[in-house]
This record gives sequence, C-alpha cells and structure tokens, in this order.
Amino acid sequence: MGFIVGIVIGLVVGIAIIIGFVKLENSRSKLRSQLANTVAAFARMTVEDSRKLLPPEFYPSWVVFSERQKLTWLNHHLTKIWPYVDEAASDLIRASVEPVLEQYRPAIVASLTFSKLTLGTVAPQFTGVSIIDGEKNGVTMELDMQWDGNPNIVLGIKTLVGVSLPVQVKNIGFTGVFRLIFRPLVDEFPCFGAVSVSLREKKKLDFTLKVVGGDISAIPGLSEAIEETIRDAVEDSITWPVRKVIPIMPGDYSDLELKPVGTLEVKLVQAKNLTNKDLVGKSDPFAKMFIRPLREKTKRSKTINNDLNPIWNEHFEFVVEDASTQHLVVRIYDDEGIQASELIGCAQIRLCELEPGKVKDVWLKLVKDLEIQRDTKNRGEVHLELLYIPYGSGNGIVNPFVTSSMTSLERVLKNDTTDEENASSRKRKDVIIRGVLSVTVISAEEIPIQDLMGKADPYVVLSMKKSGAKSKTRVVNDSLNPVWNQTFDFVVEDGLHDMLVLEVWDHDTFGKDYIGRCILTLTRVIMEEEYKDWYPLDESKAGKLQLHLKWMAQSIYRDS
Repeated sequence: MGFIVGIVIGLVVGIAIIIGFVKLENSRSKLRSQLANTVAAFARMTVEDSRKLLPPEFYPSWVVFSERQKLTWLNHHLTKIWPYVDEAASDLIRASVEPVLEQYRPAIVASLTFSKLTLGTVAPQFTGVSIIDGEKNGVTMELDMQWDGNPNIVLGIKTLVGVSLPVQVKNIGFTGVFRLIFRPLVDEFPCFGAVSVSLREKKKLDFTLKVVGGDISAIPGLSEAIEETIRDAVEDSITWPVRKVIPIMPGDYSDLELKPVGTLEVKLVQAKNLTNKDLVGKSDPFAKMFIRPLREKTKRSKTINNDLNPIWNEHFEFVVEDASTQHLVVRIYDDEGIQASELIGCAQIRLCELEPGKVKDVWLKLVKDLEIQRDTKNRGEVHLELLYIPYGSGNGIVNPFVTSSMTSLERVLKNDTTDEENASSRKRKDVIIRGVLSVTVISAEEIPIQDLMGKADPYVVLSMKKSGAKSKTRVVNDSLNPVWNQTFDFVVEDGLHDMLVLEVWDHDTFGKDYIGRCILTLTRVIMEEEYKDWYPLDESKAGKLQLHLKWMAQSIYRDS
C-alpha cells in the first residue's frame, strides 16, 4: 500500500515540476520577446525622439549628440584634386606667412624665408562639419580637419655670422577646426560676397626640425627659437580672431577685417596656496597673461621670491578683438633663474562673462592644463580684477581724457567727476585717486581654536600695503566670535594702487600666534563709496571678518 502511495506522490510531484518548468520557459520566452521588441524600438529612435524622452541632465557624460556631419564624400573628391590644391595653396601660404616669419624672426637669425614649399601628396581629412547659428547676414561653417602629411618645407635661414642653414620642417601632425564665414549674403549667384577663413581652434600642431646635411643642435637655442617663430607665425597669420578675407564678388569688405573692439584692464592682485616647486625653500612665482599667445602681446608680472601666497597688485591692459570668443589666460610660473621656468598652474576666463564698464572681481582655480577638465589636484588660486571697455561705447564709460596715460579703470572712476571742457587742459596729467579710507572692523566668526582651553584671544592688525600705515584693534579675550566695532581712518595717496591688509592674531602672554589674513584692493569701495561685507580668512582653516568700508574721495592731479 505504501509503495502505491509513493508512486502516486512521485507522479504528482513530477507532473507539477514539469508544469512549473513549462510555465517558467513560457514566461522567459515572453520576456525575451518583449525585450527584443523594446530593443528594436530603441533602434528605430531618432536623436530627436531620445531628447524628448529624457532631458540632457539625465544622460551620462559619455553620451554625446553630435551636430557635426561626416564628410566622406568631400575627402574622396579632395584626394582627387589635391595636386592642384597643393600648387595653389603653396603659393598662398608663401605669400601670407613669409612676412609674418620675418616679423617674428629670432634675434640670432639675419633672414628667414621659404626655400621650398609644397604640401606633399597626402590630402588632409575633414572629419566633421557644422553650421553655427546666430549669424544675421551670413552663414558660418566650421570644419574639423586632421592632417598627417608629407610636405616638403625647407626654410632658408641665414645667421648673423653669415652662415646659411637649410632647415627642413618634417613630421607635421595637425588637428584643428577651421571657420568659414560666408558674408554678406546677396541676391546674385553664388549668393555671398566674400569668404572669411580662420583657424578657430588649434588642437594639435606637432613638427620636427632638421638641418639638411647637418645637426640643428650644433647652434644652441636655434631649434627652440625657430619652433617658437613658426608657432607665433601660425598664431598671428590665421588663428581666430585673425581671418583671411577672400572677395568673391566686387565690393568693399573692410568691415570683415579684424579690428580691435575694446580694451581689457586687468589688475593681477594676488595668488594663494600655490604648489611648491622647490625642494629647498619656496617657489618664486610670477605670472604671464595673454589674450593671444604672441610674445609682444604677453604681459609678465614681477617675481615674488620665496612665497606661496604672493601679492602683486599690478595693472595690465590688453587689446580685445572679439569679446564673444576670446579668453584671458593666466599662467603662474616658478622662476628658476637661468633655467627654464616651471609651470605651477594656469587658468582662463571668457571675456563674454564680463559686463562692459563693470569691474569683475574673481578668484580662478589653477589647473595643470586648460584642455584637461578633470584636475582634482589643488594647485592654488589667482585673484584678478577685470574691466572690459568697448570702443565707442555710449553708456557713460567713455574716457574723456583720450590722450592721457590713465588706465581704463582710472577712466571709469574719473568719468563722472570731470567734464569734457576741462579734458583738454588736463590731457597731460595722470589722475591720482586720493582720499580717506574709513575701515570699521565689526566682528569675526568661527575663529580657529588657539588655546588649550578651546578659545582664542584675537585682535586685528590693519595696514596699507603701499604707504605702510598701521593700526590694530583691542584684544577680545576667550572668544572665537569676537566683536570689536572699532573704526580706523587711513589717508590714501593712490587708491588705485594701494591695498588694505588685515591680519588676525591670537594674543598670548609671551607672544602672539598668526591666525589668518584678508587682502583687499580699494577698487570696490572707491566705486561704491560705502559697503559692508564678510571676508573669509586666507591661510586659515576657518574664520571670517565682517568689515564696513567707506571712501571719502579727494582727487588730485600731477603733471606727467
């Protein structure tokens, strides 16, 4: 009887297992079918469909919706006509680049010309094209180009001692983006009057130099000087905003030529927490700044020896040629004396972020390379004050002293205090922003603990960097959030070039401990006349100062 019961139970269990397995397989088959239909639906989706489903912020960083179209057909035809393009382009390059080479000729070279110039048999490859929106009376096209060619370029170099050297430029590798602007649009074929050609972005430019039948290293410094000359020539002859205007139809196209559009006034204030590049002591930092990386348009600050928190407080002016696309680049170096300077870090700011006629106060984080977006290492920060003045602006920021030697910042500050009829009599004078600076040290918060009892005895030392005048507050005992409410007046002889330094110290019976500092230019208080604000303590783990500043101006003039 038990045997029969066992058989029945076994059959029931077996049938149940079989039924369950069949149902599981049917369910998995249904899921696979649904997944296949979903994948097929995704395969039929367009870029527009995907953008409707999810906004851009939900996509991972590796998902890119390219607006550039492939140009396989253009590359195919360019390869066929390249021999003819080579001959025409070689003549154009020789005519346009040779004068620029001569302009940037190194001091050790007497003459620098092309002995041979052909672009070789390998045509460049265009990897993408896009149309830029926003052009009102024209069409702007950008072409991605890559070229690993075999050109035959020989530079004829004659040194100051009379030695002639044929230098071959070899192994050229180039990747960049060319911008073509078809403007103005007309109602006659081909429907545009001229084409402006420019290299908008130079992603890579590699080459090697070799003396034909010799060694270029035999003359120290010659290779580096020629390489720098070539790069400057490329930068100054075709790199945006420089452009070559090619007329297609008769007409006056002078408005398409490159013209300065304004002036950028830069005050290099200070830097903090710079990376130390020296094994012994501290770095000796200096700054280089440029909008276009040409030697004569690059500004250099003084060197501050043995300091990772340098204060420069120096003024520089730059000519702006296209405020919508250009950047100000700042590079901080460690001065190594006769050896090559070592880069500490660099930063940049787009000029389109500046409001014309308004001073912008910024701290820029330094990175190793501007092309690398993810640089987590702390290399320090640089402090700038920036003022962009467009030419011909009619909004009250035009300089009435057109021929004076004032900076643009001085012009803005003096514009509303000087009328046009007195400008001619003062055109040979420099403006000195003189006045009384009233500083009220109100309070501080979150001062770091200095004593064993978990408190501090803070006080503030105030000093003017240029004049050296000093004052200090009283000591507030046993407080991490002291309140002073003390006011100090300083007579300032040159407000635009002086600075207010506030150092916070901890008072001890047998000495004092440094806590941190704030460094302020007087630009804001001169322009606003009075304000109250909080300032974080530099060189400190925490803490901030509340200050009330007031400016009572008394402008004077001195003969230049």
